[in-house]
Amino acid sequence: MSEQTLAQQLGAFAAGTSYDDLPAEVVESVKMRVLDILGIAAAASTLETSRSAREWAGSQGGTGAASAVGVPGRLPANMAAFVNGVLAHSLDYDDTHLPSVLHPSASVVPAALAAAERAGADGRELIRAVAIGIEICVRLGMAGYDQASNNSVFFEHGQHATSICGAMGASVAATLLAGGDEQAVVDALGVTASLASGIIEANRTGGTVKRIHCGWAAHAAVSAAELVKLGLTGPPTVLEGRFGFFQAWLHGIFDPAAIVDGLGTEWSVPGIFFKPYPANHFTHAAVDAAAQLRADGVRVEDIVSLQLGVPAQNLRTVGEPIEVKRTPQTGYMAQFSGPYAVVLGLLGGSGLGAGLDDYTDELAQDPERRALMAKVDVTADERCTEIFPHQFPAVLTARLKDGREVVAEVFTNRGGPQRPLSFEELAAKFHDNARRVLPPDRADELAAACRTLEDCTDLMELLASLTRVDDPART
Repeated sequence: MSEQTLAQQLGAFAAGTSYDDLPAEVVESVKMRVLDILGIAAAASTLETSRSAREWAGSQGGTGAASAVGVPGRLPANMAAFVNGVLAHSLDYDDTHLPSVLHPSASVVPAALAAAERAGADGRELIRAVAIGIEICVRLGMAGYDQASNNSVFFEHGQHATSICGAMGASVAATLLAGGDEQAVVDALGVTASLASGIIEANRTGGTVKRIHCGWAAHAAVSAAELVKLGLTGPPTVLEGRFGFFQAWLHGIFDPAAIVDGLGTEWSVPGIFFKPYPANHFTHAAVDAAAQLRADGVRVEDIVSLQLGVPAQNLRTVGEPIEVKRTPQTGYMAQFSGPYAVVLGLLGGSGLGAGLDDYTDELAQDPERRALMAKVDVTADERCTEIFPHQFPAVLTARLKDGREVVAEVFTNRGGPQRPLSFEELAAKFHDNARRVLPPDRADELAAACRTLEDCTDLMELLASLTRVDDPART
């Protein structure tokens, strides 16, 4: 048993891991995640909530040090991290770690980019920091994963592990980029724990507040790193202590082995699921199952009823209240609707099978889609429940007018280790996102730069094109 606290063990890992220590697959994975987040942020830049985030950040004053998507000029690093973090998570298109069920890159990458730009770091330093930050983020999330219930205890408590654990991992990334040593990482974790936050009631009944969660996490991370550099300190027992992180969030029930076992030798980063579709990850298998029915010749006009079976743990997010899920008022609400996912798969979508163009307010309220959604029941499926949360499976049963039942089963998610997206597919997703605000040549240049991110010597130049996004609604 180590005499070091958990934070001290994480500090030793972070400070003692160099770029050259990173496995090749971790480096490649990080480059893809940076590309993914930048594309998502570009596409999200025209949202009203994104404009609100930019306006708020710009109104706070301070010395410009880092770039934010859609902001000409520069913002203080923590404000740039806030804006980019808001955009990165706003479309629910960011990656997912399983079985912790959190989205690590949307907090860690924006914080790391802002901290790297402020420090004048290069691509290798950025990759190292992102890899370590994501690894710590998901390990903290896994410490709150309950093997008995196959679910995140954070989630059961109504807590958004994405932003809570994301702030912690992102602060390590920001601290490393600020030149912090092992003790600085410990202090940053101690400071950030008092800043981490997020509840997820908006998933159930609406509201756009969840869009700021990763922005606030990234803001907290960069702020903590800067405060530590100025001399602020944190408790070394911040994680396991009597009044520490896990006591506060999980009533002291957590798995410390999930945090430190295999640290530095077993990397979670390459196995994190990319999202092929811009919606809550719990809905993705429903899209695929419905597309499978369509490919099998099931016609919409022949459908009497549809039953979507999902893991019991997902039911509240994608199927309840069923009246709300069958009648989403906005494209954002549709992203969390099992019935809408089924309809999208049956009708066919854009992008890699479902794209941003398929989640609009108009389509959410489309009478044809509403009529089809009214035929969808969402229930707990025993087989899906057994698999969750290692996958987010779905079983879709269509009852047809001729009396037949046709079943489509999707037990593994596209974008994960069993069904990975290639760099080319992820680049296609990036281009579909970036084309909305960037000319093709600028999008091509940015994608190419991310592919060789380890060779980048000027991160300010890397991000320059995204500060000039062509948002006609921006004032």
